[in-house]
Amino acid sequence: MPGSRVSDKYGYIAVISLLTLTTFLALFVFRGMDDNRLTSWNWAFSGTGAVRIFLYLIPAIAVAFVLSRFSLEKRNYAVFLFLASFACCMLFWGEPEVIVDASRYFTQAKHLEIYGPWYFLKEWGRSINAWTDLPLVPFLYGLIFKFIGESRIYIQVFTSVLFSMTVVLTSLIGESLWNRDTGFFAGALLLGMPYLFTQVPLMLVDVPAMFFLAFAVFTFMRALERGRSWIVLASVAIFLVFYSKYSAWLMLSVLAVISMVSIKKPSAGRRWRTVLRRTAAVAFVSAYLIAAPLLLISDVMSKQIDLLISYQKPGLRRWGESFISIFFYQIHPFITVAALYSAYSAVRKKDLKYAAVIWLMILVVLLQIKRTRYIIMTLPMLALMASYGLQSIKDREIRRFVVSCIVMSSLVVAVFAYKPFLQRMSSVNLKDAGVYLDSIDAEDIEVITIPSENYIINSAVSVPILDLFTNKDFCYDYDTGSLPRAETVEESSLRFTWRYKNPGYYSCDRDQTGEKAIVLISSESGQPVPDHIKQRIAGFYVSNEFEASNGVFQYVTIVKVYQRRPAAH
Repeated sequence: MPGSRVSDKYGYIAVISLLTLTTFLALFVFRGMDDNRLTSWNWAFSGTGAVRIFLYLIPAIAVAFVLSRFSLEKRNYAVFLFLASFACCMLFWGEPEVIVDASRYFTQAKHLEIYGPWYFLKEWGRSINAWTDLPLVPFLYGLIFKFIGESRIYIQVFTSVLFSMTVVLTSLIGESLWNRDTGFFAGALLLGMPYLFTQVPLMLVDVPAMFFLAFAVFTFMRALERGRSWIVLASVAIFLVFYSKYSAWLMLSVLAVISMVSIKKPSAGRRWRTVLRRTAAVAFVSAYLIAAPLLLISDVMSKQIDLLISYQKPGLRRWGESFISIFFYQIHPFITVAALYSAYSAVRKKDLKYAAVIWLMILVVLLQIKRTRYIIMTLPMLALMASYGLQSIKDREIRRFVVSCIVMSSLVVAVFAYKPFLQRMSSVNLKDAGVYLDSIDAEDIEVITIPSENYIINSAVSVPILDLFTNKDFCYDYDTGSLPRAETVEESSLRFTWRYKNPGYYSCDRDQTGEKAIVLISSESGQPVPDHIKQRIAGFYVSNEFEASNGVFQYVTIVKVYQRRPAAH
C-alpha cells in the first residue's frame, strides 16, 4: 500500500535521526577513547558544551532531510560536489597553522620564490633543508608565491581546489566502477570526515598527495579502458604521486590491483592482452618520467629513506593513535559501519571490482598505520567502500538522508568544536602577530627567539610561520649556540625542528635606519629573557603581546612585539 510505504519511510527517517543524535552522545560520553594528537574530542569539547553542539545537530538533521528530497545525483553532480566542497573548505580558512611542519614547506617554497625554480631544483635537499619531504608540493607552493603572490590565502585556495577536485574524482571513480549513485554518494561522504576539514587550509602535503593519488587511480582506470592519451595522463599522475610523499609510493600498489581486476573481470575476458599492454605502457612512461629527476636527487632521497626507516618508522609506534579514534571519532562512525558492511556485501555478490577500493584499507590495517594524518590519501577509498555498503538501502531517498546526516553532523562537529579549539591554540599568536606587524609603522623589524629550556621544540621554526602571516620583511639571526645534544632529541616527534637552517634571506642588515620593531618569540610561558636579549630590547616597550593558549599541548608559542620608546621632549 502506498500509504504504508510512506509511513515506513518516515519511520526510517525518524530512526536515522535518532541514531545520529544518540551516536553523538555516545561518542561524547566515551570521548576518553579518542587519542587523536590534534583534534581529540577530549580536548576539542573541553571549552565547548556538548549540549550546545547537540542542539545544533537538530536543525542540521532538518537540513539533511530537506537535502534528501533533491535528486542531486541525477543532475550535473560534479559541479555541485565541487562547489559544496569548496564552500565547506572556506569555513576553515581562518584556522592558524596548527602543525609546525608547515614551517619546512614555507621555507622551501620561499627559496623558489626568491631564487627561482632552477635554484630550487639544484639546492633542494642541500642548502634547502628537506628533512623527509619530497620536492613536488613545496615546488608548487613556490610557484604560487613567485607568480601570484606570497600570501597564505593563495595557498588555501589551491589546497581547497585540490580537495574539491578529489571529491569529484572520488565520485567519478565510483561511477566508473559501479554506477552514478555509488559515485555521487562516495564523493559526498568525503565531507563526512571532520578531521579532513582541519587539514585543507594548512600548508602541508597531505591534501595535495590525496588529490594526486585519486587522480592517478582515475586516469589509470581510463588508460586501461581507452588507451591513447590517457596512458600519458596516467603516467604524469603517477609521477606527481611519486614526488609528493614517500608513503604514497606504497599506495600506488592499488594500480596493480586495478590492473589485475581489469584482467579478471568477466567483461574483460577477451581483452586481457590489451589491459596488459596498456599497463606496461603506463609503467614504462611513468618510469621514464620519474627517472630524470631521480638521477639528480637520488643521493638526497637515499639519506631521507634511511631516516624514515631508522627514525620515522619506529617513531610511528610512539606517536600513533588508535583505530577507534581514527575511524569512529575523526571519521563519522556511520561511514565506518557502512564500509565494514560493504566488505560482506561485496563477498556475497562476488564483486571482484571491490578489491580495487578495499586494498588501501587492507594496507592501513595490516601495516598498523595508526595516525589519521598519515592515512589521509586513502580516505577516498574508504568513502567508496561506505557508499558501496549504503547501496544495500534500496530506497534512494533514505540513502540520501543517511549521507546528508553524516555530512551535516560532521560539519557541525568540525565548525563548532574543532575550529574554535584550533583557534585557541598558541599557534594563533603567530597569525595575530603577523597581522599586527602589518598594521604598525615599522620598516626595520628584527625577530629574536628565546631558546627552549626543555627542548620540546626549537622556537626558530616559528619564524617562517610568522613570515607566512605578514607582508613585512624582517631579519632573524639564528643562535646555534644553545642547541641540545643530538641524543637529547633523538626520539622526539619534533626532532626536525632542531635541524633548522636559517635561510639567507633572513640575514640582518645592521645599517638599517628606519623605524624599528623587535619581535620576541618564546616557547614557554613565563620564560626568563636572557641578559644578551635584554640588552637588545633596551629602550623598547611592549606594544603588543600574544599569549593565547588552550593549555593542552606541552609547548606554546608566545609572541611579544617591542617598539622603540618615543624620545622625551
